[in-house]
Amino acid sequence: MIRVHAVALRSDPDRPTAAAAAVAAVERAADDGAALVVLPEYAVAFDPRGVGSDQAEPLDGPFVAGLARAAARTGVVVVAGTVLPGSRPERAVNAVVALGADGVLGVYRKVHLYDAFGHRESERLEPGDPAAAPLVVPVGDLRVGVLTCYDLRFPESARLLVDAGATVLAVPAAWAAGEHKADHWATLLRARAIENTAYVVGATQRGPGVVGGPAVVDPDGVVLAGDPGRVAADDRGRDADDGPEVAAAELDAGVVARVRERNPSLRNRRYRVVPGD
Repeated sequence: MIRVHAVALRSDPDRPTAAAAAVAAVERAADDGAALVVLPEYAVAFDPRGVGSDQAEPLDGPFVAGLARAAARTGVVVVAGTVLPGSRPERAVNAVVALGADGVLGVYRKVHLYDAFGHRESERLEPGDPAAAPLVVPVGDLRVGVLTCYDLRFPESARLLVDAGATVLAVPAAWAAGEHKADHWATLLRARAIENTAYVVGATQRGPGVVGGPAVVDPDGVVLAGDPGRVAADDRGRDADDGPEVAAAELDAGVVARVRERNPSLRNRRYRVVPGD
């Protein structure tokens, strides 16, 4: 059994300020006995008008290095959204890094860019390779698979991770505000948990332009902690309090095993996920 923190942060556009907030969240998680902390998408720096090359820094830059030191110091596994330089100066890569006591455990580059609801991530970002190996890391007796934000709308992304052994799905997000959007976030977190009989841990950005709260959902789709359908105070993505928010819960591999025995939908499936172009 492990304890997890799903964290909502308002990540500053200033990278050093955002990095300090991320490290503080890891330290709070460690103080609470957590073995895993999931930070939002774009935890490195966030601008609701769009994130691009201005926010990018390499894997050996100060944001990842600072989180790596915090992970080594505390023993907590950290999953956090960052922005990496792209293949051209004007492009960047929306990525999630997993860090442990020995440094970088793996990197996931977002496959599904958010070209929906009036947004165009593809104008600034490069997509990840759909055929890349899934990022799944061990934490205690559980295995944590990583996807991010818009990926949540594609059930095959989560199923690919479960096929690779994931019993927990970590979902850093900056869930864009809009009509019904908080309800979409809450519903999709629970749907991915139910159909994959896996825990789902969702972490969110706070502040202007985003909605939805952090949450931990069990393999039966029950919300154990957090309020994922939370809509900000003025219904446009602005919180009265933009400070950190934590959804904390215990994750038990035995619960996953029991749910999968009672509900053997993974064994009963008749289709497999095949990466597309």
